[in-house]
Amino acid sequence: MLSPKFDSPLDHIAPDAHLEGAAPQQHAELDAGLRARHACISPKFLYDPLGSRLFEAICELPEYYPTRTEAAIFAEHGAEIARSIGTGTTMIDLGAGNCAKAASLFPLLQPAQYVPVDISADFLQDAVARLRLRFGHIEMNAVGMDFSGSAWQLPDFVRAHRRLFFYPGSSIGNFAPHEACAFLRRVHAQCGPDGGILIGIDLAKDAAVLDPAYDDALGVTAAFNLNVLRHVNRLLDADFDIRAWRHRGFYNEAAGRVEMHLEAKHAQQVTWRGGSRRFEAGEWIHTENSYKYRQSDAVRLLEQAGFATSAVWTDAQGWFAVIHARALVH
Repeated sequence: MLSPKFDSPLDHIAPDAHLEGAAPQQHAELDAGLRARHACISPKFLYDPLGSRLFEAICELPEYYPTRTEAAIFAEHGAEIARSIGTGTTMIDLGAGNCAKAASLFPLLQPAQYVPVDISADFLQDAVARLRLRFGHIEMNAVGMDFSGSAWQLPDFVRAHRRLFFYPGSSIGNFAPHEACAFLRRVHAQCGPDGGILIGIDLAKDAAVLDPAYDDALGVTAAFNLNVLRHVNRLLDADFDIRAWRHRGFYNEAAGRVEMHLEAKHAQQVTWRGGSRRFEAGEWIHTENSYKYRQSDAVRLLEQAGFATSAVWTDAQGWFAVIHARALVH
């Protein structure tokens, strides 16, 4: 049985977190992206409840190295990470998903408060309910919110003391480098005088490793990418025929990023609430970037955002980095 102070499955749900029909801001963003010269859909819309579960499946694929590589770093260096951070933090898990990564660190970090944040509110609700049964001694306050924009703010119930922003999985790679710096500055602004960040960053490597990680043989990544059209159909009352599109995922070496696109198999007219567009055969909708960093560039990015790097941990192959950085007081 849950403690009375945990009666509500989600302690805070921002308007944009609801999945049945787009909020005005979501509608405007999706409409603008679909009308753009090169059509695009923000990667945050990949994560409706089904998309979140498909991503869980991707993380189990042999081709998708980031999750297991990062987990191995946490397992090997967990004690060092705990010594660098200390216990009793307010752990704010950005893009928490199923909360499994944070939960794996609970025995070492022993946070005083855990605040998982995710745009997929329904999925987060289920994850937090399960987590509270396992870690009843940790105060948990979930937040359903889109934190990718410029105006997000944590609710008042989030403790100000020793905030640790947890941003694993190299999700920072979804932002272009200048956008990543701006995002990290917004995180820095909410850290407080004794806060910091524990972040996972995927490092640059050969296309032979990257391409199959984002276009696996089983087709799970393809299903994950195509599902965004199903989500857009629901949010915008659109009429995308998912069977008329195919997944494209590859490493763009010149840009230093993996790209995911959806390609029209044939010419088609798509309509949605307030708009429409004709897509020609072979035309793409850009759905995700995943930038890859050299370790020195990752450290420099954090420094530009106002953080001082405390420690960096990597795997033996140098494929992935976990960085703890403290927020400098300006």
